[in-house]
Amino acid sequence: MDLLVTVNRSYLHPLAVMLKSVAQQHPGRYIRVFVLHRSLVPEDLDRVARAVDAPDLELAGIRADDRLFAGAPTTGRYPCEIYDRIFAARYLPKDLDRVLYLDPDLVAIRPLDELWATPMGDCFFAAASHVNRSLEKFNALRLQSRTPGPYINSGVLLMNLERLRREQEFQPVLDYVEEHRSALLLPDQDIISALYGDRIHLLDPMRYNMTERLLTFSRLTPGSQIDLDWVCSHTAIVHYCGRNKPWKPGYTGQLGEFYEAYDGLIHAEALEEESPDFQ
Repeated sequence: MDLLVTVNRSYLHPLAVMLKSVAQQHPGRYIRVFVLHRSLVPEDLDRVARAVDAPDLELAGIRADDRLFAGAPTTGRYPCEIYDRIFAARYLPKDLDRVLYLDPDLVAIRPLDELWATPMGDCFFAAASHVNRSLEKFNALRLQSRTPGPYINSGVLLMNLERLRREQEFQPVLDYVEEHRSALLLPDQDIISALYGDRIHLLDPMRYNMTERLLTFSRLTPGSQIDLDWVCSHTAIVHYCGRNKPWKPGYTGQLGEFYEAYDGLIHAEALEEESPDFQ
């Protein structure tokens, strides 16, 4: 299984927790993790590897092109690294035909084999959506979508690298960012939803992108059987998207126990060591 993450130094601890969860769900299975970044040094990856302490998990750093998306809109929550996954096929080894992108702010609580084996056909991405039809239409209007389709959450993306290499064009993406920069609220998933809506295979969010909000809304549905026991039995990925993070003060919710369980398994002291600044 080949994974992709995009990260900066501020997210190394959640990254280590996420990778530990994946390793725990696939004992004895070789997992290669490509870390696409703009600011890390080899010592950072060494610290993460020691924190995770999973002999079958290999980290491979890839430096992104600093010139790409240099002028794209960013915020503290959405740094420039979020754009790099859009052009993942540009950076990854040519012998890979697919890769599974995972945000650092999630944990795997069941094996990901079925997700990894999802048939892609001619789709570029497989992802889940958290919005209903009316919000989907609103986002399509807001983004002036060129290929109307589902509005996806970009935290879990199975990427069809073979198709992306053959068909993805760089300049239309750069042009779209420039033309719609004022409309981009969640930039990476805005771009993917607006430009590739007709090339997205929808995943079940209850299995592959469970969030606190999704759990709350599901439990409010009359006759719902959704609770934490259901999540433990059916969900593979819990995603702490938004500002409500279990490692931050003031966290509220029920899903934080999964993060805490894996956080207790990493060697956090390895992440506290100082790393030299990138030269």
